[in-house]
Amino acid sequence: MPYRITGLDPAPFAALFGADEAVLAARGVLRMKADRDTGFPCRITLADAPAGTPLLLLNHLSRTDDGPYRASHAIFVREDAREAAAYEGRIAPVMERRILSLRGFDGTGLMVDALLAQPGEGDAGLRKLLDNPTIAEVDAHTATRGCFLARARRA
Repeated sequence: MPYRITGLDPAPFAALFGADEAVLAARGVLRMKADRDTGFPCRITLADAPAGTPLLLLNHLSRTDDGPYRASHAIFVREDAREAAAYEGRIAPVMERRILSLRGFDGTGLMVDALLAQPGEGDAGLRKLLDNPTIAEVDAHTATRGCFLARARRA
């Protein structure tokens, strides 16, 4: 099943890029720098930020419906990210080396199925879930910390 993974739109975060610490603190946002080349996955670029990259750590509402699966969690966004990444028919770099919790949702926002994918198994996991015609989209989360990574939909 062909699929498309898209990073988050940077527009909702634009007012935070370059904002002073008081503005960030008022919104519960932390400014950090990646201290290594892995472990700081940007949800806009869908790639790990290299060491030294400025990042914002903030809470993001990934499932916005008012149902039982409404969800939010901490995410990183690069302050220099200006365009959402898109990957068609292949896994985004941020998903390749991580254990993934893949959660399949129907068109009403109810979880239909879910699975864990080991590093290198994300593509097969996405395809398996999207082969189910009831599933409209799949949310990928890090299995260890539970953070939202990206959403996949049929292409």
